[in-house]
Amino acid sequence: MSFHSPWFLLLLVPLAGLALAAVLLRRRRDRYAVRFASLPMLDRVVPERPAWRRHLTGGLALVALGLLATAAARPEMDVRVPRERATVVVAIDTSLSMQADDVEPNRMRAATEAAERFVDELPEEVNVGLVAFAGSASVLSPPTHDHDAVKAALGGLRMAERTAIGEAVFTSLGQIAAMAGGSDGTGGTGGGDGTGGAGAGGASDEAVPARIVLLSDGSNTSGRTPDDAARAATEAGVPVSTIAYGTPEGVVADETGRQVPVPVDTAALARLAEETGGTAYTAASGDELRDVYDDIGSSIGWRTEPRELAPYLAVAAFLLTLTAAALSLRWFARLV
Repeated sequence: MSFHSPWFLLLLVPLAGLALAAVLLRRRRDRYAVRFASLPMLDRVVPERPAWRRHLTGGLALVALGLLATAAARPEMDVRVPRERATVVVAIDTSLSMQADDVEPNRMRAATEAAERFVDELPEEVNVGLVAFAGSASVLSPPTHDHDAVKAALGGLRMAERTAIGEAVFTSLGQIAAMAGGSDGTGGTGGGDGTGGAGAGGASDEAVPARIVLLSDGSNTSGRTPDDAARAATEAGVPVSTIAYGTPEGVVADETGRQVPVPVDTAALARLAEETGGTAYTAASGDELRDVYDDIGSSIGWRTEPRELAPYLAVAAFLLTLTAAALSLRWFARLV
Protein backbone atom coordinates (compact mmCIF):
# COMPACT_ATOMS: atom_id res chain seq x y z
CA MET A 1 0.00 0.00 0.00
CA SER A 2 1.20 3.51 -0.80
CA PHE A 3 -0.06 7.02 -0.05
CA HIS A 4 -0.38 10.01 -2.37
CA SER A 5 -0.38 12.47 0.58
CA PRO A 6 1.36 10.67 3.45
CA TRP A 7 1.73 13.83 5.53
CA PHE A 8 -1.98 13.66 6.36
CA LEU A 9 -1.21 10.55 8.41
CA LEU A 10 0.12 12.96 11.05
CA LEU A 11 -3.55 13.56 11.88
CA LEU A 12 -3.45 10.19 13.61
CA VAL A 13 -1.07 11.61 16.23
CA PRO A 14 -3.60 13.95 17.94
CA LEU A 15 -6.20 11.21 17.55
CA ALA A 16 -4.00 8.83 19.51
CA GLY A 17 -3.50 11.57 22.10
CA LEU A 18 -7.27 11.97 22.38
CA ALA A 19 -7.72 8.25 22.97
CA LEU A 20 -4.99 8.26 25.64
CA ALA A 21 -6.52 11.31 27.33
CA ALA A 22 -9.92 9.61 27.43
CA VAL A 23 -8.42 6.58 29.17
CA LEU A 24 -6.54 8.69 31.73
CA LEU A 25 -9.56 10.89 32.49
CA ARG A 26 -11.71 7.82 32.95
CA ARG A 27 -9.29 6.36 35.49
CA ARG A 28 -8.98 9.70 37.33
CA ARG A 29 -12.76 10.08 37.57
CA ASP A 30 -13.16 6.56 38.95
CA ARG A 31 -10.53 7.19 41.65
CA TYR A 32 -12.16 10.52 42.61
CA ALA A 33 -15.62 8.98 42.91
CA VAL A 34 -14.39 6.14 45.13
CA ARG A 35 -12.43 8.53 47.38
CA PHE A 36 -15.27 10.98 48.13
CA ALA A 37 -18.36 8.82 48.15
CA SER A 38 -19.36 5.63 49.86
CA LEU A 39 -20.09 2.68 47.63
CA PRO A 40 -23.75 2.34 48.73
CA MET A 41 -24.32 6.01 47.92
CA LEU A 42 -22.77 5.56 44.48
CA ASP A 43 -25.17 2.72 43.75
CA ARG A 44 -28.17 4.94 44.54
CA VAL A 45 -26.94 8.12 42.81
CA VAL A 46 -25.33 6.58 39.77
CA PRO A 47 -27.15 3.42 38.68
CA GLU A 48 -24.81 0.75 37.36
CA ARG A 49 -24.71 0.53 33.59
CA PRO A 50 -22.61 -1.73 31.41
CA ALA A 51 -19.31 0.08 30.89
CA TRP A 52 -18.74 -1.59 27.54
CA ARG A 53 -21.52 0.49 25.96
CA ARG A 54 -19.67 3.73 26.60
CA HIS A 55 -16.43 2.20 25.38
CA LEU A 56 -18.08 0.83 22.25
CA THR A 57 -19.65 4.11 21.10
CA GLY A 58 -16.51 6.08 21.87
CA GLY A 59 -14.33 3.47 20.19
CA LEU A 60 -16.45 3.51 17.04
CA ALA A 61 -16.16 7.29 16.87
CA LEU A 62 -12.37 7.14 17.25
CA VAL A 63 -12.05 4.46 14.58
CA ALA A 64 -14.18 6.57 12.24
CA LEU A 65 -11.89 9.55 12.79
CA GLY A 66 -8.89 7.33 12.13
CA LEU A 67 -10.40 6.17 8.85
CA LEU A 68 -11.04 9.77 7.80
CA ALA A 69 -7.44 10.73 8.59
CA THR A 70 -6.19 7.75 6.58
CA ALA A 71 -8.51 8.63 3.69
CA ALA A 72 -7.06 12.16 3.64
CA ALA A 73 -3.65 10.57 2.97
CA ARG A 74 -5.15 9.00 -0.20
CA PRO A 75 -4.00 5.39 0.22
CA GLU A 76 -3.58 3.28 -2.89
CA MET A 77 -3.04 -0.43 -3.43
CA ASP A 78 -2.76 -2.79 -6.38
CA VAL A 79 -5.85 -4.87 -7.10
CA ARG A 80 -6.38 -7.69 -9.58
CA VAL A 81 -8.94 -6.95 -12.30
CA PRO A 82 -9.94 -8.90 -15.43
CA ARG A 83 -8.27 -7.96 -18.68
CA GLU A 84 -10.81 -6.32 -20.96
CA ARG A 85 -10.88 -7.39 -24.62
CA ALA A 86 -7.98 -9.80 -24.12
CA THR A 87 -7.74 -12.75 -26.50
CA VAL A 88 -6.28 -16.14 -25.64
CA VAL A 89 -5.96 -18.89 -28.23
CA VAL A 90 -5.36 -22.38 -26.88
CA ALA A 91 -3.59 -24.62 -29.41
CA ILE A 92 -3.58 -28.34 -28.58
CA ASP A 93 -1.51 -31.04 -30.24
CA THR A 94 -3.76 -33.86 -31.48
CA SER A 95 -1.05 -36.01 -33.09
CA LEU A 96 -1.10 -39.77 -32.55
CA SER A 97 1.67 -39.51 -29.96
CA MET A 98 -0.91 -37.96 -27.62
CA GLN A 99 -2.26 -41.50 -27.15
CA ALA A 100 0.73 -42.32 -24.93
CA ASP A 101 -0.35 -43.43 -21.48
CA ASP A 102 2.73 -42.25 -19.58
CA VAL A 103 0.27 -39.68 -18.16
CA GLU A 104 -2.92 -41.11 -16.65
CA PRO A 105 -5.27 -41.98 -18.31
CA ASN A 106 -3.38 -40.77 -21.42
CA ARG A 107 -1.84 -37.55 -22.66
CA MET A 108 -4.85 -36.51 -24.73
CA ARG A 109 -7.46 -37.00 -22.04
CA ALA A 110 -5.40 -35.33 -19.33
CA ALA A 111 -4.63 -32.39 -21.64
CA THR A 112 -8.31 -31.96 -22.54
CA GLU A 113 -9.45 -31.96 -18.92
CA ALA A 114 -6.78 -29.44 -17.90
CA ALA A 115 -7.65 -27.17 -20.84
CA GLU A 116 -11.35 -27.28 -19.92
CA ARG A 117 -10.51 -26.19 -16.39
CA PHE A 118 -8.21 -23.45 -17.70
CA VAL A 119 -10.93 -22.03 -19.97
CA ASP A 120 -13.53 -22.27 -17.23
CA GLU A 121 -11.45 -20.21 -14.80
CA LEU A 122 -10.56 -17.38 -17.18
CA PRO A 123 -12.52 -14.15 -16.62
CA GLU A 124 -15.67 -13.80 -18.71
CA GLU A 125 -14.23 -10.69 -20.36
CA VAL A 126 -11.48 -12.72 -22.05
CA ASN A 127 -12.09 -14.02 -25.56
CA VAL A 128 -10.93 -17.63 -25.83
CA GLY A 129 -10.32 -19.57 -29.03
CA LEU A 130 -9.34 -23.18 -29.71
CA VAL A 131 -6.98 -24.49 -32.40
CA ALA A 132 -6.22 -28.19 -32.89
CA PHE A 133 -3.17 -29.30 -34.83
CA ALA A 134 -1.72 -32.54 -36.13
CA GLY A 135 -0.57 -32.65 -39.78
CA SER A 136 -2.30 -29.28 -40.23
CA ALA A 137 -4.02 -26.76 -37.97
CA SER A 138 -7.75 -26.06 -37.80
CA VAL A 139 -9.93 -23.66 -35.83
CA LEU A 140 -12.39 -25.56 -33.65
CA SER A 141 -13.70 -22.41 -31.95
CA PRO A 142 -12.96 -18.80 -32.94
CA PRO A 143 -12.16 -16.47 -30.01
CA THR A 144 -15.37 -15.83 -28.11
CA HIS A 145 -16.73 -14.85 -24.72
CA ASP A 146 -18.78 -18.06 -24.80
CA HIS A 147 -16.39 -20.22 -22.81
CA ASP A 148 -18.90 -23.07 -22.73
CA ALA A 149 -18.69 -23.29 -26.52
CA VAL A 150 -14.91 -23.61 -26.29
CA LYS A 151 -15.19 -26.37 -23.69
CA ALA A 152 -17.69 -28.17 -25.92
CA ALA A 153 -15.23 -27.94 -28.81
CA LEU A 154 -12.55 -29.52 -26.62
CA GLY A 155 -14.74 -32.60 -26.46
CA GLY A 156 -14.52 -32.95 -30.25
CA LEU A 157 -10.75 -33.30 -30.58
CA ARG A 158 -9.68 -35.95 -33.09
CA MET A 159 -6.16 -37.35 -33.39
CA ALA A 160 -4.23 -37.64 -36.67
CA GLU A 161 -0.71 -38.18 -37.95
CA ARG A 162 2.21 -35.72 -37.83
CA THR A 163 2.67 -32.49 -35.88
CA ALA A 164 2.40 -28.95 -37.33
CA ILE A 165 3.50 -26.66 -34.51
CA GLY A 166 4.38 -23.77 -36.83
CA GLU A 167 1.00 -23.94 -38.57
CA ALA A 168 -0.75 -23.91 -35.20
CA VAL A 169 0.94 -20.63 -34.34
CA PHE A 170 0.10 -19.08 -37.73
CA THR A 171 -3.54 -20.17 -37.45
CA SER A 172 -3.77 -18.77 -33.93
CA LEU A 173 -2.27 -15.47 -35.09
CA GLY A 174 -4.89 -15.29 -37.80
CA GLN A 175 -7.67 -15.64 -35.23
CA ILE A 176 -6.15 -12.94 -33.05
CA ALA A 177 -5.81 -10.65 -36.06
CA ALA A 178 -9.46 -11.25 -36.91
CA MET A 179 -10.48 -10.22 -33.38
CA ALA A 180 -8.46 -7.01 -33.78
CA GLY A 181 -10.04 -6.33 -37.18
CA GLY A 182 -6.79 -6.92 -39.01
CA SER A 183 -7.73 -9.93 -41.18
CA ASP A 184 -10.62 -11.84 -42.63
CA GLY A 185 -10.38 -14.50 -39.95
CA THR A 186 -9.53 -17.34 -42.32
CA GLY A 187 -6.94 -18.73 -39.95
CA GLY A 188 -3.77 -17.14 -41.28
CA THR A 189 -2.51 -20.29 -43.05
CA GLY A 190 -3.19 -19.33 -46.62
CA GLY A 191 0.04 -17.59 -47.44
CA GLY A 192 -0.19 -14.73 -44.88
CA ASP A 193 2.44 -14.26 -42.25
CA GLY A 194 0.02 -13.95 -39.37
CA THR A 195 0.97 -10.37 -38.61
CA GLY A 196 -1.32 -7.45 -38.05
CA GLY A 197 -2.79 -9.04 -34.93
CA ALA A 198 -2.61 -7.82 -31.39
CA GLY A 199 -0.08 -5.12 -32.09
CA ALA A 200 -1.94 -3.65 -35.04
CA GLY A 201 -5.26 -3.05 -33.42
CA GLY A 202 -7.13 -3.15 -36.72
CA ALA A 203 -9.51 -0.28 -37.22
CA SER A 204 -8.49 1.30 -33.94
CA ASP A 205 -5.02 2.18 -32.75
CA GLU A 206 -5.52 0.51 -29.39
CA ALA A 207 -3.64 -2.76 -29.05
CA VAL A 208 -5.64 -5.80 -27.96
CA PRO A 209 -3.82 -7.92 -25.34
CA ALA A 210 -3.35 -11.41 -26.76
CA ARG A 211 -1.54 -14.65 -25.96
CA ILE A 212 -1.18 -18.05 -27.57
CA VAL A 213 -0.97 -21.07 -25.25
CA LEU A 214 0.40 -24.03 -27.19
CA LEU A 215 0.56 -27.56 -25.80
CA SER A 216 2.51 -30.24 -27.63
CA ASP A 217 4.39 -33.44 -26.90
CA GLY A 218 6.54 -33.72 -30.02
CA SER A 219 8.67 -32.10 -32.69
CA ASN A 220 7.44 -30.18 -35.72
CA THR A 221 7.06 -32.64 -38.64
CA SER A 222 4.73 -30.76 -41.00
CA GLY A 223 4.14 -27.28 -42.45
CA ARG A 224 6.03 -24.13 -41.66
CA THR A 225 8.71 -24.25 -39.02
CA PRO A 226 8.44 -23.01 -35.44
CA ASP A 227 11.21 -20.50 -36.25
CA ASP A 228 9.05 -18.95 -39.00
CA ALA A 229 6.12 -18.91 -36.60
CA ALA A 230 8.24 -17.27 -33.90
CA ARG A 231 9.20 -14.45 -36.26
CA ALA A 232 5.56 -13.87 -37.21
CA ALA A 233 4.41 -13.89 -33.58
CA THR A 234 7.17 -11.49 -32.58
CA GLU A 235 6.24 -9.10 -35.39
CA ALA A 236 2.59 -9.26 -34.34
CA GLY A 237 3.50 -8.68 -30.70
CA VAL A 238 1.84 -11.89 -29.53
CA PRO A 239 3.73 -13.98 -26.93
CA VAL A 240 3.49 -17.75 -27.28
CA SER A 241 3.59 -19.71 -24.04
CA THR A 242 4.45 -23.35 -24.67
CA ILE A 243 3.77 -26.46 -22.62
CA ALA A 244 5.95 -29.49 -23.30
CA TYR A 245 3.71 -32.30 -22.13
CA GLY A 246 4.63 -35.90 -21.34
CA THR A 247 7.64 -37.86 -20.16
CA PRO A 248 10.77 -39.15 -21.93
CA GLU A 249 9.43 -42.68 -21.43
CA GLY A 250 6.27 -42.19 -23.48
CA VAL A 251 5.53 -44.81 -26.15
CA VAL A 252 2.67 -45.58 -28.57
CA ALA A 253 1.91 -48.68 -30.61
CA ASP A 254 2.12 -48.49 -34.42
CA GLU A 255 0.05 -50.45 -36.94
CA THR A 256 2.08 -53.61 -36.33
CA GLY A 257 1.82 -53.34 -32.55
CA ARG A 258 5.44 -52.27 -32.14
CA GLN A 259 6.09 -49.81 -29.31
CA VAL A 260 7.41 -46.53 -30.72
CA PRO A 261 9.09 -44.01 -28.36
CA VAL A 262 7.48 -40.54 -28.35
CA PRO A 263 9.69 -38.35 -26.12
CA VAL A 264 8.90 -34.67 -25.63
CA ASP A 265 10.91 -32.09 -27.59
CA THR A 266 11.27 -29.53 -24.80
CA ALA A 267 14.11 -27.62 -26.49
CA ALA A 268 12.14 -26.61 -29.61
CA LEU A 269 9.12 -25.52 -27.60
CA ALA A 270 11.27 -23.56 -25.15
CA ARG A 271 12.96 -21.74 -28.04
CA LEU A 272 9.57 -20.80 -29.53
CA ALA A 273 8.44 -19.34 -26.20
CA GLU A 274 11.71 -17.51 -25.57
CA GLU A 275 11.82 -15.89 -29.02
CA THR A 276 8.23 -14.59 -28.75
CA GLY A 277 8.42 -13.30 -25.19
CA GLY A 278 6.27 -16.09 -23.78
CA THR A 279 7.01 -18.61 -21.05
CA ALA A 280 8.09 -22.21 -21.55
CA TYR A 281 6.61 -24.82 -19.26
CA THR A 282 7.07 -28.56 -18.86
CA ALA A 283 4.51 -30.93 -17.40
CA ALA A 284 4.93 -34.65 -16.84
CA SER A 285 1.61 -35.37 -15.15
CA GLY A 286 -1.99 -34.21 -15.09
CA ASP A 287 -1.45 -32.38 -11.79
CA GLU A 288 1.58 -30.54 -13.14
CA LEU A 289 -0.36 -29.56 -16.24
CA ARG A 290 -3.17 -28.11 -14.13
CA ASP A 291 -0.60 -26.10 -12.15
CA VAL A 292 0.87 -24.80 -15.40
CA TYR A 293 -2.52 -23.66 -16.64
CA ASP A 294 -3.21 -22.00 -13.29
CA ASP A 295 0.02 -20.03 -13.60
CA ILE A 296 -0.73 -19.02 -17.18
CA GLY A 297 -4.28 -18.01 -16.32
CA SER A 298 -3.16 -15.76 -13.49
CA SER A 299 -0.79 -13.91 -15.82
CA ILE A 300 -2.95 -13.49 -18.94
CA GLY A 301 -6.51 -13.44 -17.62
CA TRP A 302 -5.92 -10.77 -15.00
CA ARG A 303 -3.88 -7.63 -14.56
CA THR A 304 -3.05 -5.47 -11.57
CA GLU A 305 -3.84 -1.80 -11.46
CA PRO A 306 -3.56 0.81 -8.69
CA ARG A 307 -6.82 1.72 -7.01
CA GLU A 308 -7.34 4.58 -4.57
CA LEU A 309 -9.01 3.54 -1.33
CA ALA A 310 -10.04 6.96 0.01
CA PRO A 311 -13.71 6.72 -1.08
CA TYR A 312 -14.09 3.30 0.57
CA LEU A 313 -12.51 4.51 3.80
CA ALA A 314 -14.76 7.59 3.82
CA VAL A 315 -17.85 5.41 3.41
CA ALA A 316 -16.66 3.12 6.21
CA ALA A 317 -16.09 6.14 8.47
CA PHE A 318 -19.59 7.44 7.72
CA LEU A 319 -21.19 4.10 8.55
CA LEU A 320 -19.22 3.77 11.79
CA THR A 321 -20.19 7.31 12.85
CA LEU A 322 -23.82 6.60 12.05
CA THR A 323 -23.69 3.40 14.07
CA ALA A 324 -22.07 5.13 17.05
CA ALA A 325 -24.70 7.88 16.99
CA ALA A 326 -27.57 5.40 16.78
CA LEU A 327 -26.22 3.34 19.69
CA SER A 328 -25.64 6.47 21.78
CA LEU A 329 -29.25 7.59 21.20
CA ARG A 330 -30.52 4.14 22.08
CA TRP A 331 -28.50 3.69 25.27
CA PHE A 332 -27.87 7.24 26.56
CA ALA A 333 -30.55 9.36 24.84
CA ARG A 334 -27.91 11.60 23.29
CA LEU A 335 -25.87 11.71 20.12
CA VAL A 336 -22.45 11.90 21.77
